[in-house]
Amino acid sequence: MQPLIIRRVSKLLSFSIILMMLNGCGFQLRGNYLLAPELQTIIFSSVDQYGELTRLVKQHLSINDVTLVRQSEKAIPQMRILQDNLDRRTLSVFPNGQVAEYELIYTVRYQVLIPGQDIQNFRFELNRDYQDDPDIALAKSRELSLMLREMRKEAANKILRDMASIQL
Repeated sequence: MQPLIIRRVSKLLSFSIILMMLNGCGFQLRGNYLLAPELQTIIFSSVDQYGELTRLVKQHLSINDVTLVRQSEKAIPQMRILQDNLDRRTLSVFPNGQVAEYELIYTVRYQVLIPGQDIQNFRFELNRDYQDDPDIALAKSRELSLMLREMRKEAANKILRDMASIQL
């Protein structure tokens, strides 16, 4: 009976030590960002109110307990998504002249306006290579759609990381 209790206690102790070490080094699960208290209530707007990036950013903000308001009489921070745009550049072509590979370039521009401070403009690009094959156009169309969705998720995560880095 004694060895069983000792094994359980040692497992529990080992698990506790690992958790304390992870917590001590600052480890946090992604998706939960420590935003400044001043950014816990913001006015959020976007050029594409019903776009996927807007929906994802709103979702991330709500996960992080940020209250979104339409208007306020008090001076509160604002966040505006100004642009999200997908471009592509040809990387290679088949011998018959058809495009074989593209580079997808997803550009996002947004602003954070904090009362009493200068407007903070942010811009970033996400790049992915995409191989096109006209013989399997339907599958490649689906792949492109999934890749764009993944890029938008990554962009929403980047926006929250940038907001967490704002020093007030």
